[in-house]
Amino acid sequence: MCRIIGEVSFKGESTPFDRFRFLTSQSKAGGPDSTGFWNDQWCRLGFNRLAIIDVSENGNQPVLSPSGRFALVFNGEIYNYLDLKKKYGIADEKLRSSSDTEIIAHLLDCLPARKLAEELDGMFAIGVWDKSEKRLLLIRDFAGIKPLHFGVNGQGVVFASQYNQVVMHPWFCNEPVNPSVLSEYLKRHYIPAPEGLMRNTWQVRPGEIVSIDENLQINRERYWELPRYVESSISDQTAAIEFIAAELEKSVKAQLMADVPLGAFLSGGIDSPLICRYAQKNINNQLRTFTIGSHSRVHDESDMALQYASLLDADTELEIMNSSSAASIMEEVMKTVAEPFADTSIIPTFLVSKLAVQKVKVALSGDGGDELFYGYERFWSVAKNRVWQSFPYPLRALAYGADKKLSRSRNINSVVLAKSQGAGHQKLLSGTVLNGFKAVAPDLDFQADYVAPEYHYPYQNRESALVQQMRYSEFYDMMQKTLRKVDLASMGNSLEVRVPFLHKSFIEASMKVDFSLSYGKNKRKELLKHLIRKEYPGISIDNSKKGFSVPLTRWLREDLKQEFQQVLLDKSTTDYFGFSIQGIEQILNGHLNRGVDNKWLLFSLYSLYKWHNNTRTR
Repeated sequence: MCRIIGEVSFKGESTPFDRFRFLTSQSKAGGPDSTGFWNDQWCRLGFNRLAIIDVSENGNQPVLSPSGRFALVFNGEIYNYLDLKKKYGIADEKLRSSSDTEIIAHLLDCLPARKLAEELDGMFAIGVWDKSEKRLLLIRDFAGIKPLHFGVNGQGVVFASQYNQVVMHPWFCNEPVNPSVLSEYLKRHYIPAPEGLMRNTWQVRPGEIVSIDENLQINRERYWELPRYVESSISDQTAAIEFIAAELEKSVKAQLMADVPLGAFLSGGIDSPLICRYAQKNINNQLRTFTIGSHSRVHDESDMALQYASLLDADTELEIMNSSSAASIMEEVMKTVAEPFADTSIIPTFLVSKLAVQKVKVALSGDGGDELFYGYERFWSVAKNRVWQSFPYPLRALAYGADKKLSRSRNINSVVLAKSQGAGHQKLLSGTVLNGFKAVAPDLDFQADYVAPEYHYPYQNRESALVQQMRYSEFYDMMQKTLRKVDLASMGNSLEVRVPFLHKSFIEASMKVDFSLSYGKNKRKELLKHLIRKEYPGISIDNSKKGFSVPLTRWLREDLKQEFQQVLLDKSTTDYFGFSIQGIEQILNGHLNRGVDNKWLLFSLYSLYKWHNNTRTR
């Protein structure tokens, strides 16, 4: 696990080395163990290492392929690299280390980029300079676990693990804000791939290869994509439980490889306790687990997490958050946010990472279970209205109004009023208030009926088709947001986090199980609930979803109040983004004094401002 950066000037005009070294240092927290550089006439590569496998100097980067044709920097872990070593006959005497990076370097000499990417099972962001063809290749893992940003303009190409390294580069530091992306950020609280906030900057999509040639032509190729629909092959509940149990344990076992201490995040839900159970079964020592709680009854699930830890006989670390402790680490959190990002749970995720890194260097996480096994209530909220969605709007509105009056929308909810199933689905995820954004940014085109690309799907009458399409949308939206949060918070603390639910073989295995075993009325992740009852006999499952969440609405009125006022009412930053300071005062005062819950808007603005100020200061 590391942080990578590179630049390519096809004119042969690299930036001064001192400047490139400074840019590389901006990701030092994600790779504190060593720093390395490589360059030729056109390309320069930088690397910060978090040593996990073969922690000797032999595992350092950048590296060259045996032929010398390819120069490589790589961030992540490849869990099947030993299998690939055997499959392609890479002899031990040809290797100078036991790292996965060197296997990739050897494979570059014998496999085309697409075949290489398809062979890898893990989490990765890879930058490859092809010296023969003068071509840059950027490859991102199939699930989007590791980030990869890049910029292309007339001066050249820059890529990096962190977005701030791209926009701080001399070639891109004067690029203006892209208004359409800024608008999307304010609606969605993060910037989804392939967009970048500044013009001429982008991200590599999950499961994508980007190649850039000497004419600065960008070619994008998708080598893996989650299926929108699959005919299941396992519909028997008992068989499905046994199958998923075996596949998940296999995934966890594969991700336990490390030459450094390893532990796991543990919440009071379902996903992380399952990961912890299988980890405990397959390690020699007592499992170390880490959890965060708060004084909020609505958000805290630390009591449940401690019950799981007791049944696991795990060595458990617990920290309780309040508004005062959140305020004390807010500056530290925001310095790790290398791009505009406003998921409020980044605060406890940062704190649990900070807690974990005191004892371990690698932690397992339960992320991905909600998307693969229909863990959100909105799956049912949209699907139960699927027939109504085919009717003309006046009839839908009439049915909705009648049901609202007769049963308080028990049978028909407001999703039927949306212009499409995808639009209704997207609306259920939105934490924004359109009028508030209009007050803050009157010059931006917010498009009240805007539907993001992930939610552009045709009307589906069949329940199986609709629910699986929703899974696809969640995988490429909500899950991507979660993965960005975890990567920023953990790597900012020099901690590697692995995600067994997103092992490629497990994702593909989960597709074989009939959706109805997990989803339905009053059902969420039903299959995993059966599994956790099997693994933790007698446990009482809490069906409310909390995770590592915090009562930010209240905290903004307490210890975080002064910090948010000071940051959001800064005129120079407000003017830079073209916002209205009067509009910001309006929504801020509404939250602080009139009980209006504007936390999503306020935190989105706060994160944007802090990111901008930190980047500008550096």
